[in-house]
Amino acid sequence: MAKDKIDQDVIRELAQLLDETGLTEIEFEQGGRRVRVARQVQQTVISAPARGGMPATEAVPTAGAAPIDPAKHPGVVTSPMVGTAYGSPEPGAKPFVEIGTRVIAGQTLIIIEAMKTMNQIPAPRAGTVIQILIEDGQPVEFGEPLLILE
Repeated sequence: MAKDKIDQDVIRELAQLLDETGLTEIEFEQGGRRVRVARQVQQTVISAPARGGMPATEAVPTAGAAPIDPAKHPGVVTSPMVGTAYGSPEPGAKPFVEIGTRVIAGQTLIIIEAMKTMNQIPAPRAGTVIQILIEDGQPVEFGEPLLILE
């Protein structure tokens, strides 16, 4: 079973290589094992949704307030997996949440498709959606901020 483990030193070396080269993603394969390391790139996209669902938007800061940094916000909901994020159960359907939506703990926020499986991402706690950080149909990485609850 020990031979099934990925060498953490390889991951650390790949992460260091990302820092040194400025790359955002690197993949390494050896002996039938593949390791992919990716860095989060902070970008704000304001656009119409691809599937008619959830637009990516940035919360409008109040006067005198600094923009919200998703990585430091205590209400950030991050992706638990790599996949494609969708804001509604099917194309053209009403999105699960929009900015201003009040949610309860366990309510579906987003679906992430991974390996042909649709995975519901539940709200970790009750709150109000104040920021949606992804576009509908956007690929997401493990740990990538998806939205912010307050």
